[in-house]
Amino acid sequence: MDAFNSWLEGQNLKQQVNHPNIEVGEHSYYSGFYHGKSFEDQAVRYLLGDKFTQSAWQSGVFGDVDKLRIGKFCSIASGATFMLAGNQGHRIDWISTFPFSADVFGEGVKNGFQRAGDTVIGNDVWIGSEAMIMPGVKIGDGAVIGARSVITKDVAPYSVVVGNNVVMKKRFTEQAIQSLLRIQWWNWPLPQLKEAMPLLCSGDIDALEAYGLAHCDVTMV
Repeated sequence: MDAFNSWLEGQNLKQQVNHPNIEVGEHSYYSGFYHGKSFEDQAVRYLLGDKFTQSAWQSGVFGDVDKLRIGKFCSIASGATFMLAGNQGHRIDWISTFPFSADVFGEGVKNGFQRAGDTVIGNDVWIGSEAMIMPGVKIGDGAVIGARSVITKDVAPYSVVVGNNVVMKKRFTEQAIQSLLRIQWWNWPLPQLKEAMPLLCSGDIDALEAYGLAHCDVTMV
């Protein structure tokens, strides 16, 4: 059965995600109609602790694993993919990238697994359809990732990135970006967010910063 009834529908990830190694902030959503599966079934790959590997994860054999951390107010389009599990045992600095099994090839086999670190998606990030985020990547607040992009490098806040790590532009001036990072509107209480909606739905960053300074315990640094 499809997880979505319409392309207008999105899953609130905070209410949907059960995976022990995925952390999600408030209001972030996945709109997966065109791929027909839930976020965990479609978008998250090779992360220990899912329904197929839960017993192995709970056994403690693998110890700590890289996690997927998603901030608040993120918009994730259908088919976006987050690749986890580090290098998955494939070592490109060794002669062979093949993950040999000791059961077949003997005790000389070495474990090639290397962690990549947590994959971290900031706040207010928009990830386009079928974009692929590789292990250990950090995407900054306010960034936009184009459809079918392959992201192998960290992305700076409020950058628009397409293709293979191609930075098209910054959404705002550097001064404006620093203002947005300073006020962190995504952490404001709901009453203040409601009052600030006319500003959040505009391009007036100076006015939003002024509102934050007056009403949201924002301090100048």
